[in-house]
Amino acid sequence: MSGRRSRSRQSSGTSRISEDQINELIINLQQLLPELRDSRRSDKVSAARVLQDTCNYIRNLHREVDDLSERLSELLANTDTAQAALIRSLLTQ
Repeated sequence: MSGRRSRSRQSSGTSRISEDQINELIINLQQLLPELRDSRRSDKVSAARVLQDTCNYIRNLHREVDDLSERLSELLANTDTAQAALIRSLLTQ
C-alpha cells in the first residue's frame, strides 16, 4: 500500500465509509431520481450514472426554484398591496 494511501486511512480512522455503505447510498439516490426510480432491480445502473443523474437532477431543481422565484416576484409586483401582503404571509408560515 502506498504511503499516502496508508496515511489517509490512518487519519480518517473510524470515519471511513465502507463499500457496502456506499452501495446502499447509491441505491437510495437511485430511488430518489424519477428517471431511475422505476428501473427494475435487475436493470443494473452504474454508480457513475446514478451520481451524474443526481447532479443533473439537482441542477434542474435549482433552475426550477429560480424560475418559480422569478415568476412569484413578478406576480407580487403586479398584484395590489393587500394581496401581495397576504401571499407573503402565507409563504412565511
